[in-house]
Amino acid sequence: MISRRSVALGLTIALLSVPAWSASGSAVKMFDTDNDGTLDLAEVKKAAAALFAKLDPDHDGTLDARELRGRLTAKELAAADPDHDGTLTLDEYLSVVEQRFKAADPDNDGTLDAKELKSRKGQSLLRLLR
Repeated sequence: MISRRSVALGLTIALLSVPAWSASGSAVKMFDTDNDGTLDLAEVKKAAAALFAKLDPDHDGTLDARELRGRLTAKELAAADPDHDGTLTLDEYLSVVEQRFKAADPDNDGTLDAKELKSRKGQSLLRLLR
């Protein structure tokens, strides 16, 4: 039986091996665990949580601006940081992911296809997943 940790590690390795999001379809294929051709919020949050763990090398449970490596601007980080400590917890990070997911879903069907991921708002979401 494959453990959740193995799946998360596999997703992270696959994610980090992709040099750029030149084709949004590849993002769908990479994170589409139910193989329906779209990404739902659960699939996106699962990928984001796996990446969060990878980006937190000191294992303090938070990401600072350096660890986020340009995924958020200073202004975006400040807006996403309700306790103003200069870091994001996993819950705070996933909140930003959820906000961007909803912004990239103009038809409000709860899923993102390759076309929606190619939009400016979709690309903004993908920056949090790579």
